[in-house]
Amino acid sequence: MNHLFSDRSVREQALARADVESLLVSSWPSHLIDCDLEEADLAGLDLSRWTFERCNLRRADFTGSKLEGTVWRSCRAALTQFTGAELSEATFVASDFNNCVLRGSTLASATFERCKLTGGDLSEAKALDVRFEETLLVHAKLSGYSFRKQTLKKIDFGQADLRKCDFRATIFEGCSLRDAIMTGSRFEGADLRGADLGGLRLVDASLFRGATISREQAGQLLSELGLDVR
Repeated sequence: MNHLFSDRSVREQALARADVESLLVSSWPSHLIDCDLEEADLAGLDLSRWTFERCNLRRADFTGSKLEGTVWRSCRAALTQFTGAELSEATFVASDFNNCVLRGSTLASATFERCKLTGGDLSEAKALDVRFEETLLVHAKLSGYSFRKQTLKKIDFGQADLRKCDFRATIFEGCSLRDAIMTGSRFEGADLRGADLGGLRLVDASLFRGATISREQAGQLLSELGLDVR
């Protein structure tokens, strides 16, 4: 992380593709602070190990870019395009990535903490050991993701596409699965006592076989399924 304090810091600049390419002449990763890259075309560039801090990245295009080990802190990045980007070991902290597109990207060992990913398309990504904490994933597309044996803290999966996700032996703490699409997902050994299971459909009830829920949740689920609990 020493590059965060290198002399490659750029502050309060509006940057287009040509400006970013000029920074690539140096072998040092750049640290962009309070910069404006709204709608910048940065597709296909190698920005590995760069840091973006408090930057405006709305509608920026990183399609196919190499972004391994990047750090994104307190950024405004709604509708940003990351299709097919390489984001292994990237760190996203306290940033707004609402409706961003990460389709087909590589997110191996990436971390999202205190981020907004509402409506994000994370489908078809290579997401081995990706981590989320205190993150909004409402309406996000996460089909096929593995959260096996993780402890998920304050994740809102409300109305998200969680089809064929692996939640085996996963612990939920302060999470929501309300109205999520969970067809084909696995929950064996999961501890769901810290999850909001509202909106469960009868067809989904069998998914939780082998999982642990509270007595209160059991009563709620029976009510959701139209049964009169007395």
